[in-house]
Amino acid sequence: MTQHVQQSMDSFYEEWLLRQENLLEQLLSASTISDSASEIKHQGRLIDQVLCHYRQYLEEKSKVASEDVFLLFSPTWLSAYERALLWIGDYKPSLILRLADGAVQGLTAEQRRRLERVRDETKRAEREVSEAMASVQESMASPRMVGLVRVVDGEITELESAIEGLKRALVRVSARADELRASTMRKVVGILSPPQTVQFLAATMHFQLRVRKWGLQREEVGPSHSQ
Repeated sequence: MTQHVQQSMDSFYEEWLLRQENLLEQLLSASTISDSASEIKHQGRLIDQVLCHYRQYLEEKSKVASEDVFLLFSPTWLSAYERALLWIGDYKPSLILRLADGAVQGLTAEQRRRLERVRDETKRAEREVSEAMASVQESMASPRMVGLVRVVDGEITELESAIEGLKRALVRVSARADELRASTMRKVVGILSPPQTVQFLAATMHFQLRVRKWGLQREEVGPSHSQ
């Protein structure tokens, strides 16, 4: 089952990235057009497509979690470099805000204040989710769990029950982390104008694709360096 889920997600992610490259090209093109009413409407439709694109990824991750949540914490569809940057299965939500700061032009004082409030809320929520994850990790290494690993065959059912409980806890924490990512994205988009949102989403997609490229390049040169 795990291998099937892994292969399915690997295939989905490759196709998802191809769609992302296409969407990025459209965002970059849209970022250079005029601010006429018709162009703003076009940008709005494109923004909806991009947000739908990210929702599809979260939905696919949710399917993986229901089958084998451990895969989310060591995702085979990502390079080792990409995995090193993850926080509970994906990028930290606060990274979204840093990208907005660096990529979006023409922010008003009010927009900056609102983004700062979102930043504070996001960091607080990140701490709460991190604490929940730490609690799950502690339970995995608890004396009771370690003791169950050593039980005789007659008690294996108890070990399996404990592992299932840990899986459910990991699914809940992963879902909280993904919802925080999605809500942070929604809040940022709600603060920005359509042209600014196009800039922000283009920066987000470009960052993800660039990290992907670096990760694959590192894996390609890795064997030659070790010889």
